[in-house]
Amino acid sequence: MATNPPKALFDAGPFLRVPRPFNLADHTLRMGRKSPDKCALEVITAPGEIAEAWRFADLEAAIRGTMTGLTQAGLRPGDRLLLRLGHSVDFPILFFAATGLGALPVPTSPQWTAPEVAAAVALLTPRLTATAHGIPPGPSPHIAPADYRSWRALPPAEFALTQPDDPAYIVFTSGTGGTPKAVVHAHRAGWARRMMWRDWMDLRPSDRVLHAGAFNWTYTLGTGLTDPWAAGATSLIYAGPADRTVWLQLIRQHRATLFAAAPGVFRQMLDTSADSGNWGDLRHGLSAGDALPDRLQAAWRTATGTPIYQALGMSEVSTYASTSPHGAALRPQRGRRVAILDDMHQIAPPNAPGLLAVSHRDPGLMLGYWRGADQPPELPLHSEWFPTGDRARMTPDGALTHLGRADDLMNAQGYRVSPREVETVLLDHPNVTEAAVLEVEVRPDVTIIAAFVVAPNVTAQTLRAHCESRLARYKCPKAFYLRPALPRTATGKVLKRSLRDSVERTDP
Repeated sequence: MATNPPKALFDAGPFLRVPRPFNLADHTLRMGRKSPDKCALEVITAPGEIAEAWRFADLEAAIRGTMTGLTQAGLRPGDRLLLRLGHSVDFPILFFAATGLGALPVPTSPQWTAPEVAAAVALLTPRLTATAHGIPPGPSPHIAPADYRSWRALPPAEFALTQPDDPAYIVFTSGTGGTPKAVVHAHRAGWARRMMWRDWMDLRPSDRVLHAGAFNWTYTLGTGLTDPWAAGATSLIYAGPADRTVWLQLIRQHRATLFAAAPGVFRQMLDTSADSGNWGDLRHGLSAGDALPDRLQAAWRTATGTPIYQALGMSEVSTYASTSPHGAALRPQRGRRVAILDDMHQIAPPNAPGLLAVSHRDPGLMLGYWRGADQPPELPLHSEWFPTGDRARMTPDGALTHLGRADDLMNAQGYRVSPREVETVLLDHPNVTEAAVLEVEVRPDVTIIAAFVVAPNVTAQTLRAHCESRLARYKCPKAFYLRPALPRTATGKVLKRSLRDSVERTDP
């Protein structure tokens, strides 16, 4: 009897069906109603100093009062609310108030320039823009802090009876590879996050989750606010001055059990706190946003006695693969349907490199890219599959090896080279703290592999020898650029375009 050949496919069965109706804001606040006097949020300005403490009852009252105010200001279901806010509790209150009404909040970075804001306004045509003091509002009608903060005391509005597939909010991609796209997420995205609780965060109602990001970062919105509140746990957000030495003190004094950050923050903490010997009530760390080197994970466990669980994700689907207490291997979270696609966009055999893709059945997958109020969002698919842009291998039991971004692959003597592979080797040098590898044009139509490295007291010759001892010669960088720091976006991603533009070119 003929048998089907094995495939690089993970499918352990679908996740729990999304309830109907389903409203993201209502879902996020539902668990807090069981313990209305429990602390939902502490806004911390210094170790031991709490500027604001919000009970679940007060948080919901503020959000539902703000829903009333937004309605009076003219916001209707389907309208867009552009958020031009700083690092404050104003952000989650307005975000959940808008989506609670069935409108679409759109977070933006306060660092955006006027042309970037104007482009977003032209694309989204928001009904209103909520602005903070000192942040340019853009050309659309806007509401000021005195207005939206006063709304918190208004009588509560009822949550809209939205359906799981109704649009809930819009976020922009980072734009490091081109023009940012507006990603439309459905209300069901909140339900899909429960897969992360089990297979990445190990989230419990008793947890106190400290997130190293700002309120208006998408990573913070999900892992630092939405998830803890929906689970009935407590969020801890630091809103004091920038200080790389503050995190360990916050973990200790505020009894944080989970700490979420980008890999660079964990590295900084080890540089300043490795010999502390006391990490309080911390159970584990959560890392996302960039690759987490094995060496950093091992050093963290040695210093703290706790693991870091890392997640792989993107704006279009949040995190969908992670390590967890259930195993050290990177795997798709149970309830996801994930595959590796070959060059023909067919499911590849096990252990073959290919494009990592998520099924359109995934409840956490976006509705698509915004094209206008009168057009459905665009969801690019190959059959049932949404390609993530990441390359990976998958073993027969579902374990993943991440091979970097597909659009970052470099060409060396006709071979395709993953920058992630070269960066991993560089980061294994004891004096290298940051590394980015990319293909750069040094003369018209002539490109080389170049490494941009932060490595005090190390020469390019030493780094070249280090690479040549670990990699095939064609994979080794032809040029090394030593930098005091690597340029990054507000969310911590390396700006490779900026590095590429910094290379001096010569004419033929």
